[in-house]
Parts: sequence; structure tokens; C-alpha cells
Amino acid sequence: MKEIWTSLASLMGVLAFCQALVSAIFPPELRFAAAKIFSRLSNYFSSYCYFDITEIDGVNTNELYNAVQLYLSSTASTAGGNNSSSRLSLTRALNSSAITYGLSNNDTLVDTFNGVTVHWEHIVTQRQSQTFSWRPIPEEKRGFTLRIRKTHKSFILNAYLDHITDKAGEIRRKNQDRYLYTNPRGGSLDSRGHPWEAVPFKHPSTFDTLAIDPSKKAEIMDDLRGFADGGLFYNKTGRAWKRGYLLYGPPGTGKSSMIAAMANYLGYDIYDLELTEVASNSELRKLLMKTTSKSIIVIEDIDCSLNLGNRKQGSSRRNGHQYDPPPDMRSGGPPGNQDAGGGNSITLSGLLNFTDGLWSCCGCERIFVFTTNHIDKLDPALLRSGRMDVHVYMSYCTMPALRILLKNYLGMEQGHDDDDDDQSVMWEIEGVIQEAEITPADISEVLIRNRRDKGKALRELLDELKRRAERKREKNKSSVSVGSSSMAMDEEEEEEEEQEKRALESPKVGSEDEFMQTTTLTSCMKGEDQGKNKAD
Repeated sequence: MKEIWTSLASLMGVLAFCQALVSAIFPPELRFAAAKIFSRLSNYFSSYCYFDITEIDGVNTNELYNAVQLYLSSTASTAGGNNSSSRLSLTRALNSSAITYGLSNNDTLVDTFNGVTVHWEHIVTQRQSQTFSWRPIPEEKRGFTLRIRKTHKSFILNAYLDHITDKAGEIRRKNQDRYLYTNPRGGSLDSRGHPWEAVPFKHPSTFDTLAIDPSKKAEIMDDLRGFADGGLFYNKTGRAWKRGYLLYGPPGTGKSSMIAAMANYLGYDIYDLELTEVASNSELRKLLMKTTSKSIIVIEDIDCSLNLGNRKQGSSRRNGHQYDPPPDMRSGGPPGNQDAGGGNSITLSGLLNFTDGLWSCCGCERIFVFTTNHIDKLDPALLRSGRMDVHVYMSYCTMPALRILLKNYLGMEQGHDDDDDDQSVMWEIEGVIQEAEITPADISEVLIRNRRDKGKALRELLDELKRRAERKREKNKSSVSVGSSSMAMDEEEEEEEEQEKRALESPKVGSEDEFMQTTTLTSCMKGEDQGKNKAD
């Protein structure tokens, strides 16, 4: 053992002597040039190329570093067995329920993009010296190193970095808090000078829990995803990056829940615009300018907000000599006070320009959603493509939608956990639900009230459906009888009118006969007098 330590000490002395000899013979410039040449030779013969992405770019934060960190956190959480890293860091932001995975210091991770394998390494080192800066710089120097094969560099590098940036943006939208905005009364500004007031948006509605037909649901989701990913398409075709949705149907069919599901699906904020609080068209444009991209602008019950009805129906009423208010009254404000602070002077033209005019392109990736219970009351100019591109009819509850509600409230899966009694009740429900015309809101109330007893909930729901179906039948019968009686009354009225016409025409005929007889008698008497005069 003593000989080993003696030999090791001798070897260390020889190495120290050689280092001192090399330092004395070869100057530092020559050593630096030799190391540089050796590095170039190794890079030339190496089959990999390396890219460093540092956390600080000079004194500014490198956004690409943050994007890579977010992307690798999602990759690390889903990589499973493909992840070469055995140690991951877990973090959670304040007021957030999402746990973020990340690489530990000086650890590596393997990723795959378009069939090409890439290697990431998270490098953390201590800074040698702290230079003067107006903003504090972290004591640790952090960065990611990307290693890919040289043959794959031109094939995937730009596309891979674009994929990382897009994925990171999607993760940010999903993890960040979303807000619900509304315009305050009188157009007042908040403490920051903004015309919108905001509250955190925590609505739990999703497309998984939304009670509509599954095929319609899939169609809407595909359209939304195509819109969110279609920035290049809209730019290439010269169209503003926006889309309009009209949700119409009876009350209680889930129009508001649909809007919340759309916002949660895309990760967008919601601007709930109250038209009755907007004084003029210019204020409406200002509100539009203060909305952000990646948002949904909502006007609920637009047929009740302002008098923006169908102009064709209005012209038909005027032709029928019915009263039609003047334009000043239709706009909602007093005459001669269209731009005054008090009163509302929004016009149909202003709303049309709001949705599809030049001001509608101030921003990008925005969705306009209008809701109404009576689509026939809206003007056709508001419904055309370009303003309301997609019309979604929110119908009464159908059987596929009912199965979604049963799954949400009672945990009932189709074909599972159903005994014979429940199955027979379901068959009866399926036979009567179409005729009953019941909304998802009414069904939800029945299920919530009996959510602890599945059998009782189904029976009570069946009874409610039968009552509604019977009530509808009686209503149809009464409408048919009323219709037949009205037809009979119309026939009687027509007969009475004919009789009155005949009565009015008969005196005229008699007077004409008397007039003819009188005229003939007079002419005869005149003839006799003339004969007598001639005889005389």
C-alpha cells in the first residue's frame, strides 16, 4: 500500500513538472490557439451539433428559455418510460392548482419531434463575477443545451423551435387565471383607466359536461380548434382573425354554459358586453379597442338589449298602417340627444361595424358570441356570414344529451350499472322525451333534487316528462279546436258580409227601375200634349 501512494505522489510530481514546463515553453496565446483548433477538429468529426439557450440574454430575460422550460415541463410529466431523467423538480405557482414538472440541475431529457430524437441538458453553474447592472442578476447561470444530429439540423430545427413556442403559449393560457370582464354603468373607468371591470373566471362548464348532441359538440370543438390554429390561414386569405357564433333557442337550453365551455376549451377571457350601458357608437368602439386578443366578446339576449329588430318586418307593419316609432325613439334616446351622455344612442349600423367593420380587426383571435331566444326578431344583416358565421341551435333535451346529464349528476354510464327496473324506465323516457320538449335546465333540477337516489330520480323524471307530453297534447287539441272554430267564424263572417252587400245593392236596383218607369211616363205625357197641340 505504501508503494502505491509513493508511485502516485511521483506521478503527480511529474505531471506538475510537465505543466510548468509547458507553461514556460508555450505562451498562453499559443495554448489558446491549440485548444481552439482541437475544439474545431472535434466538432468537425462529431456527428452532433449543440445549441445553448441561456436564461439571461445580456440584461434581458430570454423568452425562448422560458418557452423551453414550459415545454420540457409538460414533456417531463408525460414522457413516462421514455424520459431518461430519473430526477425531476416539482413546482406550483401561487393561487394555482397545476403542478409543474421540470429538469433538475445538470440533468438531461430525451424528446422526439417528427420521428427525430433530440437531447436536452439543463446546465446550472455559479457566476464567476458579479458585474454592475441596473437590475439584479441571479447568482446562478442557467441554460439549456440542445443536441441534435447534424443531418437533422436543417430538417427540424426551425420547425421544432416553433413547435416549442406554440406549445408553451398553449400551456400558459391553460395555467394562467382567466377573467370575466363587464362594462360598468355610465362608461366609468376603473383605477387603471380601463373601461372594463374584471373578476376571476371560475366557471366549471366544459364540453365534457355540456348536455348537447355529441355530433354537434364535436363539430363545434373542431371549428373552435381550427379557428385558434388558423392564424396563418386568416393572414393568407386577407381576413380579420375573428369568428362569430349565434346561439339561439328556448330559455334553459345551455347557451351560457356553451360560452363558458368555449372559454375553458380555448383558454380565452370573456368580455360580457351590456349594450344598455353603452351611450353611443363611439363608446362602443372604444370598448372594442380595449379588449385583448384571445378573448370572447359576448352579448347575451341581444333581442332584448336594444331595439335591433328585423327591418323587413318593420316595413311590413308600416305598410299595414300600424304604428312604427320614429328613428330617434327606436334608437333608445330622446330626439336631438343622440350623442349626449344620458340616454342610449347605439344604432344597428354601429353594432354591425362593431362586429364586421374596420374597427373589428383591432386585435386578433377574437370570437363574437350573440345569444337570443327569438332569432326571427333579429335583422338579417346581423345574421349573415362574416358577422355570425356559425348558427348553433340549442334545442330541447334529446336522449344523447340526457345521457350526458345522467352521467354528470347520477354517475350513470350507458350500458353499465343499470338494473332491469332502471332499464325499463330508460326505455319509457326515450319514448316520451322528444314529445315532452323539456330543457336541460329543467332536467338538471330534477336530477339535483334526487341525486342521492338514482331510481327515484329516474321515476320522477319520467313522471315529469309524461306530464309535459300530456299537457302538450291537450294544447295541440285546443289549438286545433280553436282553429276549426275560428275557421267557422270566418265563414260566418264572410256570409254576413255577402248578405250586407246584397242588401246594399238591392235598393239601388229598385230605385233604378222606378227612375226608368218615371222617365217613360213623363215622356209619354209629353207626347200626348204635343199631339193635342198639333190637333188644335
